[in-house]
Amino acid sequence: MSKFRKEFSHANPSLTQAITDVSISRRSMMKLLSAGAVMSTGLIGFPEFSYAAETPVLGGKLRAAVANASASDTLDPAKGSNSGDYCRLFMFYSGLTELDKDLKAQPALAESIESSDGLTWQVKLRQGVTFHNGKALTAEDVIYSLSRHKDPAVASTAITLAGQMKEFKAVSPSEVQIVLEQANFDLPSILATSSFLIVPDGTKDFTKAIGTGPFTLKEFQPGVRTVGSKNKNYYKPGLPRLDEVELMGVTDPAARVNALMSGDLQMVSTLSANDVKRLKQNGKFNVLESKSGMYSDLIIRTDTTPGNNADFVLAMKYLQPREMIVKTVLQGFGDVGNDTPVPPWHPMYNKELPQRPLDIDKAKFHLKKANMVGAKVEIITTPNIEGAVEGGQLIQQIARSAGLNVSVRRVPYDGYWSSHWMKDPVGYGSVNPRPTLDMLFSQFYLSTAPWNESGWKNEQFDQLVAAARGESDQGKRKQMYGDMQKLVYDNCGTLIPAFISSMDGCSNKVKGVEAWPSGMMMGYRFHEFAWLAS
Repeated sequence: MSKFRKEFSHANPSLTQAITDVSISRRSMMKLLSAGAVMSTGLIGFPEFSYAAETPVLGGKLRAAVANASASDTLDPAKGSNSGDYCRLFMFYSGLTELDKDLKAQPALAESIESSDGLTWQVKLRQGVTFHNGKALTAEDVIYSLSRHKDPAVASTAITLAGQMKEFKAVSPSEVQIVLEQANFDLPSILATSSFLIVPDGTKDFTKAIGTGPFTLKEFQPGVRTVGSKNKNYYKPGLPRLDEVELMGVTDPAARVNALMSGDLQMVSTLSANDVKRLKQNGKFNVLESKSGMYSDLIIRTDTTPGNNADFVLAMKYLQPREMIVKTVLQGFGDVGNDTPVPPWHPMYNKELPQRPLDIDKAKFHLKKANMVGAKVEIITTPNIEGAVEGGQLIQQIARSAGLNVSVRRVPYDGYWSSHWMKDPVGYGSVNPRPTLDMLFSQFYLSTAPWNESGWKNEQFDQLVAAARGESDQGKRKQMYGDMQKLVYDNCGTLIPAFISSMDGCSNKVKGVEAWPSGMMMGYRFHEFAWLAS
């Protein structure tokens, strides 16, 4: 038995069985947490579901719900910032490229996109594509859609990525040339994200959501719901199969699952492990588990106290109960993290980094160096970030043995992202998967990144990000990304204990959907492929 387990066993012998009980439930874990216990359990998992090939049925209305809803819900691709926005935007717009289930960029509105040097790209547009208002797709629409992200007044969430694009030129009405500031062989994958979906030239009003996507806008109530009707002129033959999709925003996890089980909804995102168990026992529902790069991270701002003390940050890293979170909170639906945003199954993962353990003695050592033994630290959390409340409570209990007084304050989910995320000295965040490491690092870790959660700045890291974009040799690129992970691992203030499998639930009458690693709800595009069995 480890020293850590011995401490707790002697302090409270009645918990010894709970610590080693492989059948403990998440509810039991929360009860024990409230009593001041910390435990490590065995893995509870469920088999993957498989689907027999069937002939799609056309028509019908599908009602689905995501976990995000607020007054800031948007129909502007440049403003999308969460999974609800992404699903909504893909309903109405299409991109030049799109990601397949292997995370490879495939042609979409672009018939082809090619470059010999990663610097100058030739984009040939698909012929015969029209917007919802009947206007034909042209090169000018593409140039407008991409260039607007570079305008600070637009306040695009992709302004850093768009900054790589230096020049746009309409070679002909159906061909665009894109010249980058520096070579980046990931451009096709970048263009597949929701930010770079194509809108008509000159669009200022996004309330009508005029795009080339599979659905046309019927109704939009920010924070409540979005309704789309089938685009009969969609450029993909046979798609979409549904006549109508209603996308709800339901932030309460229990309400989402209850509505699914009652038949009010046919598909929901963001299931917990206990939700999966309920649906499995019922027998009338399917679950899609997608291994993904999604994570909930404990953010320690390194530009303010106490995070500006590197020893405090390192102490907190040694207090992370990584395996406990995967086994108990996620019930096995995830992977242990190592304080870098790259999951262990990723081809660019740096396997040379030693797995950082839960180590009370090392935490004590660094707290003493930081002169913070006996100090008080508050962690801000909110229930709708997967594993955040439980993770904070586990740290609270563990930290006592290291001499740190941690309090956990729950705040409402409504307004969390505007009032707390990246503002609190210590608090939780949640990051959805990105198709490339360049996008992930550019949006969250560069010194100039718009979502640099911990305020971390590292000149060497910035230089490596820029250099890797133009490296076509995959071996050299992997080494660069490995070096970047080492810098994050050693110095950054984002603590990543686990990667969370994306868990979506649907009625067994919903067909045509499957797990995709590019994001929840089939890479945010379930509505394009789903159909309802009669």
